[in-house]
Amino acid sequence: MGTAQEVFGEALPVAERYAAFLAGAGVERGLIGPREADRLWERHLLNCAVVSEAVPAAARVVDIGSGAGLPGIVLAIVRPDLEVTLIEPLLRRTTFLDECVAMLGLGNVTVRRARAEDVADEFAVDVVTARAVAPLERLAGWALPLLRSGGELLALKGERAAGELDEARPVLERFGVRETELLQVGRGMVEPPTTLVRVVAGRETTSRDAVGRQQRAPRRAKGSRKRSS
Repeated sequence: MGTAQEVFGEALPVAERYAAFLAGAGVERGLIGPREADRLWERHLLNCAVVSEAVPAAARVVDIGSGAGLPGIVLAIVRPDLEVTLIEPLLRRTTFLDECVAMLGLGNVTVRRARAEDVADEFAVDVVTARAVAPLERLAGWALPLLRSGGELLALKGERAAGELDEARPVLERFGVRETELLQVGRGMVEPPTTLVRVVAGRETTSRDAVGRQQRAPRRAKGSRKRSS
């Protein structure tokens, strides 16, 4: 647990209570697979906690498709300066998240039962996070309308991160994003480091704008020149 102490610091006892709840109620209710209980720290908690390296101070964060609270709950634990909204459409999951927030005493977390695309006009936040929600080309359409101009999507991705980013470039260009890059966070603390796709939003985009832009824009043929970011 040396690494956990290093990553969570004084918040480690809260993270331990969360891990116990995931291993118990999380498994019983089907939010965490039974095989995941024995590797919660290395595969889930630490993997999510190091994302905090890429999140600005005092940021407003929306976590899309929070599920069992990964990475949203973890970020709220390790970074009490953040204001985190967990967006999750399924009732059994939002019930679990509400219980987590109450049990852990996380005053910086709000749980919202909704689909991201249905509440986009209500948000203009600094950071949107997502883990194992959808391929980037679909995720971008849900996440970017939630961001303020210059806000950042931080999508936790695995070994296909570079491929997903390449496939999503036509969509990202239609949204007018300013910058894209691959980041690795947690070097020296988690192995392998956590891979993030970072997308910086252009002007603020409403959900209606986003749908209209996707409908109007012609699809590019494969092999067409892509603008570098």
